[in-house]
Amino acid sequence: MGVAVSTVWESDEERRELAESESERLVSADFTEDDLEIDRNLRPRQLDEYLGQTRVKENLGVLIEAARGRDEALDHILLSGPPGLGKTTLAHVIANELGVAIKTTSGPAIERAGDLAAILTNLDARDVLFIDEIHRLNRAVEEVLYPAMEDFAIDIVIGQGPAARSLRLDLPRFTLVGATTRTGLLTGPLRDRFGMAFRLDYYSAEELASIVGRSSEILKVPITEEGTREIARRSRGTPRLANRLLKRVRDYAQVRHDGNVSEDIAAEALAFFQVDHVGLDKMDVAILETLIHKFSGRPVGLNTLAAAVGEEPDTLEDVYEPFLLQLGFLARTPKGRQATPRAYEHLGLQSPGEASRQEGLF
Repeated sequence: MGVAVSTVWESDEERRELAESESERLVSADFTEDDLEIDRNLRPRQLDEYLGQTRVKENLGVLIEAARGRDEALDHILLSGPPGLGKTTLAHVIANELGVAIKTTSGPAIERAGDLAAILTNLDARDVLFIDEIHRLNRAVEEVLYPAMEDFAIDIVIGQGPAARSLRLDLPRFTLVGATTRTGLLTGPLRDRFGMAFRLDYYSAEELASIVGRSSEILKVPITEEGTREIARRSRGTPRLANRLLKRVRDYAQVRHDGNVSEDIAAEALAFFQVDHVGLDKMDVAILETLIHKFSGRPVGLNTLAAAVGEEPDTLEDVYEPFLLQLGFLARTPKGRQATPRAYEHLGLQSPGEASRQEGLF
């Protein structure tokens, strides 16, 4: 008798939880089925519709065209980068360009080796299997994935005790697309089995303005070019957030104005939702103010800072810190996290160094 297995395709509820945990935090609105449907409609389906990440697109275009020309499965692809930059979207684009089906799941959802076996044995030739947060796979599951990626086969144990025997099952040649926000947490053996690894970087304001413009046409939101740039400037270099902010600005313009979005109305709406002119939200400001006021600007450990602001350390490290580091508002020192002089300036406060210099003048 074979091992009991169950298919673990990611449910809408799991997708909602993942989305909420990443970028919806900037706007305190409920994440509904309508939001999910809108997000799906806004996603590009082909490489030429996918804006930004030019170098990654060019490389993928060559790999995909070569695989199609040979009628073979594309080599395994690893996508890394902060949340909201389009890793999931790019996985779907790859499948669409190859003309094959895509099955999606996430690392935490695959709890047992049998779950992964069920997924792999249900794939067809050249299908794409997308595993989000692949660095969160447990080690037992990861061991099953090694021969599946390299030899397109899995070993399962039939029976129990002395009568147990191992059986190797051949798999169709498939493409695994893994996505991770923490490349450093991937084990070496797993990372080495990917044929290509691409890192997605934050988008420029110009690229985000183009994305907002495209999304506004799909959503039928009347918006000026200046309005798209205002939303883009506050979107933290993240397309997912740009689309979320566009929807919130649309709602504000509909209720408080005539529905048209200009630069002034976009700025007014984003200020209403507590997103400042560089894209910081209420929690970002709380982190900086906690470092400055509660700890007097001294370095603070991650766990201590997380407890002080009421957030999980992993969320603080993965979701909040990258953008603060990019802006130069936060420094990771050997002794802990510390607000920089630029953070003091942004909050309209005097940094300790500046205060000391001024005191020395008197």
